[in-house]
Amino acid sequence: MRKNRKKGKELIITLIVSAGLLVFLLISVDYTRKGNVARQKESLEKAIQRDITYSYATTGSYPKTLDYIERVYGLSYDTDLFSIEYEVRGSKIPPIVTVNVIEEKNDNEKTN
Repeated sequence: MRKNRKKGKELIITLIVSAGLLVFLLISVDYTRKGNVARQKESLEKAIQRDITYSYATTGSYPKTLDYIERVYGLSYDTDLFSIEYEVRGSKIPPIVTVNVIEEKNDNEKTN
């Protein structure tokens, strides 16, 4: 009888430790993913600014559209992950560029 109780306690402890490790792993993966998205956003912002500056240096005016930067300078990005607001203020005034992370859909919405 005591052996069964001891085995039962060991099993419960093993399950609790395993569950704790699983929760820790899931939190770590989510944290890492968020960090990667932040780095991708920063890299995209720098690439856009570099292309805008290069365009001004070579043509004397800022690009009129984001599409122009994509076609001429080869800018590419994940449109499922980022949206870009590009506001032109004039040919000699730098455009206002805002990179936004698109909110992820719930798992239920992804499967439907």
